[in-house]
Amino acid sequence: MHISAKADYAARALVELACDIDRPLTCEAIASSQEIPFRFLKSVVGELRRAGLVRSQRGCEGGYWLTRPAAEITLLDVVRAVDGEVITLRGEPLSGLAYPAPAAGLPDVWRTVEEGAAAVLAGVTIAALLPSGAVRPAAEGPESGDRLAGVA
Repeated sequence: MHISAKADYAARALVELACDIDRPLTCEAIASSQEIPFRFLKSVVGELRRAGLVRSQRGCEGGYWLTRPAAEITLLDVVRAVDGEVITLRGEPLSGLAYPAPAAGLPDVWRTVEEGAAAVLAGVTIAALLPSGAVRPAAEGPESGDRLAGVA
């Protein structure tokens, strides 16, 4: 089995964003904190934005925010946002995989593995990955309530 660097970096970036909900974080700050190559992270964060998991704010005070509480974002959301499928075989989804006999039962095993992996990933939220006490309370403001909900 293979966990892509994109999925790993995306999850780490979201955990970093969940830790500091007072202000947007730049890709530079996330890359430095998590020791992730900046250019690669910039691409990954773009995919997270297109998937609706983060939003961006331009300008000198700009950066990225989570679009919803960390307790509502699962690792399955993250993997699907950056990789599409949870598990592929030679880059192809398992859904249409079929083999001739005697190996005809093998694709069902691969699909079962994929279902199990998806279930594990769906059961872990970004909030669950935060160290105890890692989230700083948001400053009072019109958006602070929706970013804090479900994050503890």
